[in-house]
Amino acid sequence: MRERILQWFQFKRYNWKNYDVSLIIVVLVLTLISSYILSLVQGRAFSPLRQLVSIIMGLFIILFFSIIDYHDLCLYVPIFYIITTLMAAATKLTPLGTDQGTDSYRWLDFKVIAFQPSEVCKIVVILALAVFFNRAREKDQDFQSFKTFFAACAIALLPTFFILIQSDLSSSVVIIAILVMMLACSGIGYRILGTVAAVVIPIVVFLFWYILQPNQKLLKGYQLLRITSWLNPEGYELTLMYQQNSSVVSIASGKLYGKLLEGTDEVRNYTNVGVTESDFVWTPISEEFGFVGCLLILILLSVIIIKCFLAAKNAKDYMGMMIASGIGAMLCFQTFFNIGVATSLLPNTGLPLPFLSNGLSSLLSNMMMIGILVNIGIQPNRGNNSSFDIH
Repeated sequence: MRERILQWFQFKRYNWKNYDVSLIIVVLVLTLISSYILSLVQGRAFSPLRQLVSIIMGLFIILFFSIIDYHDLCLYVPIFYIITTLMAAATKLTPLGTDQGTDSYRWLDFKVIAFQPSEVCKIVVILALAVFFNRAREKDQDFQSFKTFFAACAIALLPTFFILIQSDLSSSVVIIAILVMMLACSGIGYRILGTVAAVVIPIVVFLFWYILQPNQKLLKGYQLLRITSWLNPEGYELTLMYQQNSSVVSIASGKLYGKLLEGTDEVRNYTNVGVTESDFVWTPISEEFGFVGCLLILILLSVIIIKCFLAAKNAKDYMGMMIASGIGAMLCFQTFFNIGVATSLLPNTGLPLPFLSNGLSSLLSNMMMIGILVNIGIQPNRGNNSSFDIH
C-alpha cells in the first residue's frame, strides 16, 4: 500500500529544488490582501473564520495538486470532463440550480455550500484540450488539419454551451479565450488558424453589427443593454452606467497613496458601488491603496501570469507546455477583463479577479491551477527537453 501511494505521488522522481515556493508566497499575499478588502466591504457579514478556512483549504489544494503528477491526473480527464459538463448543465436544467438572487442560474445548491461549476469547467477544459492535442500530435500523422481544429473546438464548446444558457456570457468568453490561446500554442499551423481567422473575423464583425439592430435575437435584453450603454455612456449615466461611473469616481478618489493611510473617518466612495466583494473588488482596492498600491498588486498578478508562461517555456513535455499556457491565458484574460470593467474600459459583466475576489469556487479552482503549475515545474526530464519543438 505504501509503495502504491509513493508511486502515485512520485516523490522520488521530482526535482524538488525547482519547487516554486515564491509563486505560492505571491498567491498567499494576494489572498491576505483580499481578506482585508473583504473585511472592509462586507462589514459585519465578513467572517474571519470562514476566510481563514478558505485560505487554508486553498493552500492545502496547492500542496495536494503540486505533488500529484499531472500526467496521472490527466488519465482521468474524460471522467472530469463528463462530470463538470453535467454539473454545468444541471445549474439550468435541474432543481439543484440556483441564481443566488442574480437571475443567472450559475450555482448548484448543495444546502451546505453553493458551488459554481463554470469555475471548475475552465481548468477541466484546459486539461482536456492539453490531453487531446498531445494524443492527436502523437498518433495522427495529419495533426495540422481542420479535423484536429474542429475536434478541439467541440471539446471546448460543449461545456461552454451549458454555461452560456446559464446566462453566464463572461465565463463562456473566458473558455473561448483559453481555446484560442491553446490553439495558437498547439502547433496546429498558421495555415489552419489563418484560414479560420479570415472566416471568423468578418462573422464576428457582422454579429456585432447585428446585435445592435432592433429586434435582434442573439442576446438577452440586459446583455444588449450592457453593450449599448457602454457604447453610449452619456445616455445611461444614472441607470446602467451608474455602477461603472461610481466605480471610476471611487478609483480616482484613491489618488496616489489611497485612503488607508488617511484613517477610517474618510468617506469611502465604493459604498455607492455594488458587488465590491467580487466583480468590482478592484474598486475598493484602488480607493484604499491608491495608485501605488494598485501598481504593486498588478505586479504580483503579473508575476503569477509570467510564471505561467515561463513554466510553459520550460516544461519538460508538450502536454505540460499546453496546460501552463492555458492557465496563463485564463488568469491573464480574467485579470484584464475584471479591471477593465471596474475602470469602465469594457462593458459591465461578471468575472472574478483571480485570488482577490470573494467566492470559494473561484478561489479553490485558481489554487488547483497553481498546484498543477508547480507540479509542471518539478517534473523530471523526459527525453526531449524542448517542449516547443513543434512540427
